[in-house]
Amino acid sequence: MDESEFQRRFGGLQRLYGIQGAQSIFRSHLVVVGLGGVGSWAAEALARSGVGQLTLIDLDHVAESNINRQVHAMGHTLGMAKVQAMRQRIADINPNCKVNCIEEFVEPGNWPDLLFQLHAPVNAVVDACDQVRAKVAIASWARQQSDVCFVSVGAAGGKKMAHRVDLQDLSQVTHDPLLAQVRMRLRKEHAAPREGKKMNIACVFSTEPVAAPHESCGLAGDGSLNCHGYGSVVSVTASFGQVAAGFLLDEIASKVAN
Repeated sequence: MDESEFQRRFGGLQRLYGIQGAQSIFRSHLVVVGLGGVGSWAAEALARSGVGQLTLIDLDHVAESNINRQVHAMGHTLGMAKVQAMRQRIADINPNCKVNCIEEFVEPGNWPDLLFQLHAPVNAVVDACDQVRAKVAIASWARQQSDVCFVSVGAAGGKKMAHRVDLQDLSQVTHDPLLAQVRMRLRKEHAAPREGKKMNIACVFSTEPVAAPHESCGLAGDGSLNCHGYGSVVSVTASFGQVAAGFLLDEIASKVAN
């Protein structure tokens, strides 16, 4: 895109965040870990906000069971790597956005080495994965990064009410077994602050109690904290992703003023 076309698409960001704030967003490099029902919507929101570079990390492929809640999951993308399906979608939204695809699952043994292969500074990270060990590794790393904005997203499975989505410091999160485990492990294994003190980790979660799989389905779930074990709806998963993206956009734009 030339400058005039870019302005037609993304000029609204300047009117909202100011010219300098929007330019900070346009020059930024954000990482989205996990491209499921939450991460795919976060990535889309960032692309539609004119972000200059996105790194997408996920090893999974698009399946029919993803279609009810993941933005890149459609008939013609079934079987595609999620990072590639998302890259294809972003290219149609913002051709100027550089998209790096890393087909890996984040694990304690490969984080943050996955970022080092990019050879590019990272401004912000969205943790939208659903594995406790991976979330703990990312959050522990993020607490040591003074120049990287970070948000961790809780479990959207078993939630129906999009209006109950909230954003708080990890120390204040409720009704989220996944983030509760992350909080406990950070305190136990990584010397994070105890009760009553902020942990400086922004989290997206829902104050709605988790609903077990409906009895009429005759399913007990698989015991996990993700959407495979619980029911899921796009109005909630998308809201989680949008809140995470919105928080980081505001953080990046606000750094200019500060």
